[in-house]
Amino acid sequence: MTRTVMVRNLVAVAAIMLVSVGLSGCDYWPPALQTQIEQLRSELQSVTMEKAQLQNQVASFAKMKDDLQTQVDSLSRANRDKTTMINGLQNSLAAAQERLAKLAKVATPKAGAGKPSAKLRQKAPAKKKAPAKASGAR
Repeated sequence: MTRTVMVRNLVAVAAIMLVSVGLSGCDYWPPALQTQIEQLRSELQSVTMEKAQLQNQVASFAKMKDDLQTQVDSLSRANRDKTTMINGLQNSLAAAQERLAKLAKVATPKAGAGKPSAKLRQKAPAKKKAPAKASGAR
């Protein structure tokens, strides 16, 4: 019986030691594992720097996009204003052309009703002159 009690105590002590080592952890790291951890840390640091640079680029692109969108909006407003102005001018031109056509129709019958003036009858077609001799200097 003493032997079984001793074995039980030994098993209990071993179990307590295993639990305590398991909970406290091990402070020994193999050199290959330490090298790998350092390599991963340096890669993490470089990736973090790249991420920050990319975020800065995204922010500058977003600002540039906003500036360009503002310009597009401004140019669109100016385009609408110019289109409205062009349409108004085209309407004014069409109305002026209609008035001119009406005035021309009204003026044509009055001018055709009278006799042609004496000056127009007196003018005869001019005789063609002989072409001048070409000179050597141009």
